[in-house]
Order: sequence, then structure tokens, then C-alpha cells
Amino acid sequence: MFRTFGPHKTQSRCKAGDKFTIYQPIILYRKFTGDYIFNGYEILPAPVVLITDAAGTIIETVNEQDAGEEIERFRGLLTPGFINAHCHLELSHLKGTIPEKTGLVKFVQQVMGNRVAASELKLDAMLKAETEMYEGGIVAVGDICNTSDSIEVKQKSKLLWHNFIEVSGFVDALAQERLTNAKLVYEQFKFLVADQKTSFTPHSPYSVSKTLFQLLNDASAGEIISIHNQECAAENELYQNKSGGFLELYNNFGIDISSFKPAGKSSFKSWLPFFTLGQSFISVHNTFIGENDIDFFKSYPKPVNRLFYFCICANANQYIEQMMPPIELLMKNNSSLVIGTDSYASNWQLNILEEIKTIQGGTNPVIALDKLLQWATLNGAKALKLDHLVGSFEKGKKPGIVLIDGLDGLQTTEQSVAKRIF
Repeated sequence: MFRTFGPHKTQSRCKAGDKFTIYQPIILYRKFTGDYIFNGYEILPAPVVLITDAAGTIIETVNEQDAGEEIERFRGLLTPGFINAHCHLELSHLKGTIPEKTGLVKFVQQVMGNRVAASELKLDAMLKAETEMYEGGIVAVGDICNTSDSIEVKQKSKLLWHNFIEVSGFVDALAQERLTNAKLVYEQFKFLVADQKTSFTPHSPYSVSKTLFQLLNDASAGEIISIHNQECAAENELYQNKSGGFLELYNNFGIDISSFKPAGKSSFKSWLPFFTLGQSFISVHNTFIGENDIDFFKSYPKPVNRLFYFCICANANQYIEQMMPPIELLMKNNSSLVIGTDSYASNWQLNILEEIKTIQGGTNPVIALDKLLQWATLNGAKALKLDHLVGSFEKGKKPGIVLIDGLDGLQTTEQSVAKRIF
């Protein structure tokens, strides 16, 4: 029988003068089981029971015959809480306002033209987004921040956050000014949410100049880089021969790119060499990454390979470009993958299971659920350097417990839903 902390309940007499004078039960731990339990690494053979303390910290998993009584039983699969490796909380007020299927260049112009809104509207939208993520089983978020708008939400949030202070500017002469402005936002996060991790990151290859990349290398030494990469074909065209749809964007916003010299190679091959000071990486979207890019990456020193994660935002890619990244290519090359939702500006919801359903439903051959769950839990925790706290059912962690119901065996269906149970 399970006896790690004594019996499931113990008795405590109320003090004299309290409302009740009978013995009261104190729950020392809880026990959970389901049709399946995914522990962050694999789906455990049934029947097993997950045991936590009253606060949700993992004690261990044991065979059901050794777990004792008062087990909470669920139909479906139990998994650690999800990691949303890429989100833009501060764009939540744009839900439903940006047309679908426009392509990235037009999408970016729409976001830039519509992101300004009343503070009350933005705050209400961010609170609703944070609640949706929490109830859907997300426990940690890699969040892109251009402003300090999201601080008020994060000060009271039950989620873990890594705040990526995003820097952009495609004109070399303005690089220092852009970084200086970003430092003002950075300092607000460091002061007002000091318990959360905050770091600088470039927005994308098409929005960061050579000089700004160089400045960001110094500013991000030893930190995590989260960069939008090859989200559309025009990004590669810009770096290969200074052509493509981004020229229209620069012209529309009066951005002078006369000093930009195309590298004659893909954007991925162009931006990665700028970072030389022990950074780790979350490369987001990767919709148009190619085999030559992967070969280039694989030729990099091993420490970089071990600290590099490709983030799949399947529904955002469908929303904007109606494309999926080459997941099979990334898997074939043993790439480390994580999952993100992107923002309400480019998604119908902020729900990691919906991302998994899109990937599993659109991939041939179908990717096994345990693999996808590893991307959504432990891999995401490692990418955000939070795996000592969340991501797996390992002793001492407090990863949350999520129930996935509506499965067909170990295949997601349209009816599959995820909800937090602890």
C-alpha cells in the first residue's frame, strides 16, 4: 500500500472557540488515474496512479494495486500541463479583426495598422485570453512583448511566463535607438514582474537590420532567442535577391532599405550566425524552411544543436498562409520540436490541444500522440528553461494535470477536448 506520507487523510481537532469542535479531515495527497497517463516522456502502461500532495506537487506514480483507496478516476488521458512556447498576449484585442488567408505581408500590415486600442479594451481581452489558456491546461507561456501592456495581467496570473522583449527595426541608422526604446520596456518587466524571466529577442529577419542583430547578440548573451523564422516565401526572397512581397511593405510604411544588401542565401542561414554568445533558440513558424537550411543547422557546433527548438504554430500558419511547416523533414532530422498558439490576431483560439489536433489531422503518416504531447509538455518546458518546475510528472515538480477526453484510442478526434483538473 502507498504510505509515503502516511494515510490519505489525518484528523485535526479545531481550537476552542472555533465554529466546529469535531475532528476535521486534512488531505495530505491526491491520487489520479485515467485510461492513459502520459508522464512527459511516454504513455505509461495501465493501471498506474499519479500521486500528488495537496498543492499539486508530484510525489510519484505507482501501480494501482499499491495506491490504496480514494483514487480519483477519469475517462481519457492524463498529461502534464501544456507549454505554449509562442504567444502574443498583448494582441488579444485583435481577435476576429484580421482577415484570414491574406498571406503574411498583408497580415503584418493589418496588425501594424490595428494594434492601437483603448487600454480597457486591451486589458479585458488579455484577461480573457489568459483565462482560456489556464482552463485549457496551459501552465507556462513564452510571450512576445512589444509594450508593457501585459504586465498587469501577469502580476496576478497563475501561469508561468517568459517575457520576450521583442526588438525590431530594419534601418541600420536607427538600431541603437530601437534597442534603447526596448530597454525601457525591459526595465518595466524586470521591476514589476521580477519573479518572471525576461529577455531581449529579435522579431524576425525581415524586420531587424544587420546592426540591430549585432547589438542584440550582446544584449541576449546566454539568454533564449525566440525569432519568427521563414513564415512566408517572401522572407527568403528578400535575403536571396532583395525581391518579393516585403518590398511593398517597406514602401507602404516609408522604410528606406537602400542600404540593405541581400546575402544571397536563405534568411535562416543569414540570421543564425549573428548569435555567438551562448544563446539558446526557439525558431518560430519555419513554414518555408528547407533541407539546405537543416543541413546548415546540423553543421553548427553541437552546443547550438542541443539548445535549438523549432516551434510549430499550426493554426496560425493555416490562418495566415494556409500552409503547414515541413514537420516530417524536421522530424527526419531529429529536430527538437515545441508547440505554440501565436496570438488571437492569427488564431481562432489559444488552445494547445487544438494545435495538436491540427497537426495530427493534417500529417501523413499520422504522428503518434505521445510524440506530440512531448513537444507540448517537456520539450516546451526545456525550451523555456522551466523543466525543473513543469513539463513532466516527476517528483518535486508542479506541472499541473490536464485531462484529454474524446480520444479514439490514442488518436485525437473533432470531439477531443482538454481541461485542467489540477
